[in-house]
Amino acid sequence: MKEIDFMSSLHKSTKRDYLARVNDSMYPKDKAAVIAKKFDFDYWDGDRRICYGGYNYIPGRWEKVAKAMIDYYELDSNSKILDVGCGKGYLLYEFTKLLPGIEINGLDISDYALKNSKKEVSQFLTLGNATNLPYKSNFFDLVISINTLHCLHAYELDQSLREMERVGKSNKYLCVESFRNEEEKANLLYWQVTCEAFNNPDSWKWWFKNTGYKGDFSFIYFQ
Repeated sequence: MKEIDFMSSLHKSTKRDYLARVNDSMYPKDKAAVIAKKFDFDYWDGDRRICYGGYNYIPGRWEKVAKAMIDYYELDSNSKILDVGCGKGYLLYEFTKLLPGIEINGLDISDYALKNSKKEVSQFLTLGNATNLPYKSNFFDLVISINTLHCLHAYELDQSLREMERVGKSNKYLCVESFRNEEEKANLLYWQVTCEAFNNPDSWKWWFKNTGYKGDFSFIYFQ
């Protein structure tokens, strides 16, 4: 188990006005959160004041993440990958470009995301919940989950971490939102619309230890 950063460069590329998010006249934070938690059109492709404001494929954006994971975990065309919370499948698509023939699988709770996923990988994506992964034990060479598990309540988070550990072999990686001080905690509370698990790094590590999750991890912070 190691803390390894694949994601902060993408996270830091977005500029955020935390107070504007909370105080917006049409979509104040509480209203935006109610809408976003449906994980439907408004979450992905609706107004930016709700969530993404148009979650579209941008060539090269996810390629460097896929390349870093391929190099770090020594993946090849015979490897099998699972992305828990795959969204529209953009990261999985980059894996297939870099390693033709690699076996990819994605799972997401959003029917809208899967119906609007990257067409090249849509057939490999499954509608489902992270608490019950429909895959064999010790099956995947790499299991990843990016910006997903912090959206779960405690009773769901416990089972989801156990499921990630169950279906993967030795290599797993997850990225979740966290905070190191009161300023970052406030910013996270202001900005997020789907987070249910508000944990500092030590608390996240407690979750890993108590669920038996032995994979790698990283945190993103709202500075």
